[in-house]
Parts: sequence; structure tokens; C-alpha cells
Amino acid sequence: MARMVMMSTFLFKSLFIFWYRFFFRPLRGLRRSTSNVITTTFAIATHKYPSILNRSDLNEHTIVFDVEGTLLKSSSMFPYLMLVAFEAGGFLRAMVLLLIYPFVWLVGDEMGLRIMVMVCFFGVKVESFRVGRAVLPKLFLEDVGLEMFEVINRGSKKVGLSKLPRVMVESFLKEYLEIDFVVGRELKVWNGFFVGLMEETNITNMHHALEIVREGKGNFSHVIGISGFHKDHHHNSLFSPCKEIYMVAEADKKNWQNLAKDKYPKPLIFHDGRLALRPTPLTTLALLMWAPFGFTLALFRAIVGLTLPQNIIKPIFAFTGFRLTTSMPTTSNKPKAHNLYVCNHRTLFDPLYITFILGKELVAVIYSLSRISEILAPMKTVRLTRNRHDDAKKMKDLLKQSDIVVCPEGTTCREPYLLRFSPLFSELCHEIVPVAIDSHVTMFHGTTAGGRKFLDPLFFFMNPYPYYNVKVLEKVSPSISLANHDDEDARFEVANHVQTQIGKALGFQCTKLTRKDKYLVLAGNEGVISTTKSGES
Repeated sequence: MARMVMMSTFLFKSLFIFWYRFFFRPLRGLRRSTSNVITTTFAIATHKYPSILNRSDLNEHTIVFDVEGTLLKSSSMFPYLMLVAFEAGGFLRAMVLLLIYPFVWLVGDEMGLRIMVMVCFFGVKVESFRVGRAVLPKLFLEDVGLEMFEVINRGSKKVGLSKLPRVMVESFLKEYLEIDFVVGRELKVWNGFFVGLMEETNITNMHHALEIVREGKGNFSHVIGISGFHKDHHHNSLFSPCKEIYMVAEADKKNWQNLAKDKYPKPLIFHDGRLALRPTPLTTLALLMWAPFGFTLALFRAIVGLTLPQNIIKPIFAFTGFRLTTSMPTTSNKPKAHNLYVCNHRTLFDPLYITFILGKELVAVIYSLSRISEILAPMKTVRLTRNRHDDAKKMKDLLKQSDIVVCPEGTTCREPYLLRFSPLFSELCHEIVPVAIDSHVTMFHGTTAGGRKFLDPLFFFMNPYPYYNVKVLEKVSPSISLANHDDEDARFEVANHVQTQIGKALGFQCTKLTRKDKYLVLAGNEGVISTTKSGES
């Protein structure tokens, strides 16, 4: 009995210390600092937001801005942390975050942020955390206000101040918006894992950031701050190095436009993650409620596609919400030899749908495919070795036997861009049939660079209304170019011509980026996987 009393007393004391340290003390400090907020903030010359639009000398100043309070149209941190919870922790962690959100909303902004960060990051391995670089930039960019971006972009040097952990915002600000320095909160780490606790950003961090961005410039004009209205005394004190501050209210941001994609300082070509929607509380609730039904629907669609004849698959798919549109060339001249179909790469299903709309058997030439996908594929697949001589011989032999389809990008690309086409296909036959493919999803992306790739078909089929558009284009004859030019130059010319034709048909922009570039950005490797591992590139 005495032992039980001692254990109960110890447990009670532990809970009390935890509550006092992480809940009561921060809230008490917040109440004490509230009375000093106005004095601290307005001791510096302050102005309202619209007046900064008329300043023409911003290129002579350093600008310190509040990321969540001024740059982003929405001040809610939930979507970004939900993305971390889902991508780094899975469905269960995302469900926990959603369930505690009503409580988070009640305790206030600062304490609510601490709780959500704890839920999202606790136990996540530091080395494997890639959400900040590969997933979050897309979501952040879609919420940037055009008006404030144009103001900040006029500054000589820019320093972004964020309430979020630095690992979440640094890549977005530095790589895509070209911000010189990011001041964010550091996450505490133990034995290579995040523990979910954030360290406070102090005024020393801000002075250090200003010293770095002003290095080599000598004494130039003063620092201008752009801040939202905050009750947090600590946050406002970080703007003390500023000579003047412009305050942005939530009402000011309601009329802002979203930053258009063509105005991004760096185009968003590569991004990863499974979620294709902005995970607000309501959309997350809808997604988690849909997941069991979506999983069942995905299995049904997969069974139908693998077992039933092609002539009845299309109406069944249409009944389940799957939309497939096709377009064929005006001419119908058939070559004597077998066809080589060259398509851009959107999902794992690209060769399947070309086979489906043409109504004949094709052989898919692949570079790297998971063994599970290869076994389940309802069409013949042939694996290449990435040895140019051996692969060319293998594809020429296949063309003597049947039609083949190849994706010369070597990997998928979600955005409206085409990666550089490998020129291997250009010297295989006298006629090439380009095929332009586009796809659209509403909830889940059916591709991944760093996740479990054998699940790609499942996630694609889990969407309520997946959409596929396949356009078969006019034939291209590379034999003329190969005959009139040096072989090395001609095969690149043919590959670029086919890429251009597909790009025009889809309205996509052609790039010189490669499969290697994509994987270095999203996964930190060159995308070469072992054939014994599950995944396709």
C-alpha cells in the first residue's frame, strides 16, 4: 500500500512539474508581457502598412519581415504542421494533431504552436526529415501575398523572421524567394531525433543575422521592419534593431492577390509528398474520413484493371469517378515496321493507358521499377541497364517483334514542365510517335521520390476523381536529321524536337533538368536504386 502511495505521489509531482514548466509558466509570462507590448513596439517609429508601398528607397535598406504575419496571406500554422505530421509521421500522427486542434485553438497562439510542434516532430529522425525542403515550399508559395512580396523584393537585403522551426521555412525562403537570412526557432535534438521542443529566438540571433547580411557593405542605411500585430512581447522585441516599423493588420491581407507561378524568383519544378490539397482542419477531416473508402475504392479499381477485358474497363472506371480522355492524330497512315511510342512521364500508369487507348499490346521499356509493380503489371516490361550500347541493341531487337513505349525523361514530373529527354530512342527507327500525357489528382499524389514507391498506384487510385488525358501526336521522322548531320548532334536534335512537340501539345515548358537533378533536390541522392528494393524512378 505504501509503495502505491509513493508511486502515486511521484507521478503527481511529475505531472505537476510538466504542467508548470510547459503550460503555466509560459502563459503567466505571456500575461505579464502583454502590458508592455505597446510600449516596446511603438517606442520605434511605426507606420501602417499601405504607406510602405510608396517608398522608392527600399533598395538602400535592409528589410526584416515577419513571415507568418506579413508575407503569408493566412496566419494559420495548422496546414504546414499538418503536412509535417502526415508526411513525416503518417495517418496516425495526422489524426492525433487533428483531434487535439480544438484544444490548441483554446490555449492561444504561442502555447498552441508549441503543442502542435511537439505532436509533429517528437521522435522524427533528423537525418530523414526532408519535408522542409521537398514538400513544404509548394504550400508556402501558394500562400504568398503578391503585394507584400513585391515590397520585400525591393529591399537591398532581406531577413525573414519566423515563429516556426527553422527546418520548416529556411529552404522555402532562401531557395525560392531568395531571402538572404532566416531567423527561426531551433528544435532540440537528442540522439539524432527531434524531441519536439523549440528553443526561443533571442535578440542576439537577430543582431547576428543583420551582421551577416550587412557584411562587406560597410555603413549603409538603416533597417526597416515589417511586422504583424502581435501580443507576444518577445516576438516584438526582435524588431528592436529596426529604426522604423510598418505594421500589417489581418484586414490588410484580405485583398492581397496570390503570387502567380510565373512570378516566382525560382520556378517550382520539383516537389514531393503525398497530399495534393491544402490540409486545413476541414479538408484534413474530409481526407481522413475518405481514407477508408478511398482505400477500398483503390483496391476495386486495381482489381478491375488487372482482371477484366479492356472493352469493359473504361465504363467501370467512369462509373467510379475515373476520367480518361483521348485524342488521336488526323492522319492514319500506318508504318510497315513496329511503332516506337515516346511519351512524357506523369505516373506509373502512362504505358498502360497508351496500350488501353490504342487497343493493342505494347512492351514498356523501363529503367527502374519495383519488383512488386513489375509482377503486377498487366503488360510486358523490359528492364534497361543504363548502358547505352546494350540498351540500344535490346530496344532494336524488341522493335523487330512488337510496338514499344518509352519515357525518355526517366522519372515523373508533377508540374507543367518536361525534363530533358534522353536521346537513346532517336536512333532506333525511322518513325517515332510522340504521346503527350497529363494527369490531375485532388487528394493524393500518385508519385513520390523519397517515400514507398510501390504504393504509388494505390495512392493514385485513392483519389475520388483522378483524371488522365492522353494525346497521340503526328509521327516524327528522325531519319532525315540523322542522315544530314553528325550522329551525336542529330540524336540530341531529334530528342529535343520530340520534347518540344509534346510540350506544345500540353502547354508545358521544356527544361534541361534531368532525373538526377530531381532526386538530388527531393531525396538527396541520384535516384539510382537497387533492383532488390521497392521503388521506381
